[in-house]
Amino acid sequence: MILSKSCEYAIRATVYVALKSDRNEKAGIIEVAGAIGSPRHFTGKILQALVRKKILSSAKGPTGGFYLENGDQLFLIDIVRAIDGDGLFSSCVLGLARCSGTEPCPMHEQVKPIREMLLTEFSKKPVARLAAEFGAHEYYLK
Repeated sequence: MILSKSCEYAIRATVYVALKSDRNEKAGIIEVAGAIGSPRHFTGKILQALVRKKILSSAKGPTGGFYLENGDQLFLIDIVRAIDGDGLFSSCVLGLARCSGTEPCPMHEQVKPIREMLLTEFSKKPVARLAAEFGAHEYYLK
């Protein structure tokens, strides 16, 4: 895919936590890692990053874990920006330092509409709706 592996896991982890939060439950690292098919240590780092970026919340203690408070106000673009930044939507596809509308690389004009479409789609898909679609169709997150 075009997203980093960290970002893919972050999206899947957030969707899983959203599904649990809809049932007023919290999810632990081991549970999330198993549900999304990610190594535990890697999942822990991703979940911590999502909490630092205020995508997810966490609680400590015997009834602790990760949870999502505002899934209807959180969009895929928020997760992508938190983990990968805006590079997907602005960096040169060929990795050139000087690529823009005024100084385009050979692929700039072909890739521009794809980037704009991704930005639009990621900006209008709330995590709550994505989680509902996963729950209703029993999709797998691995």
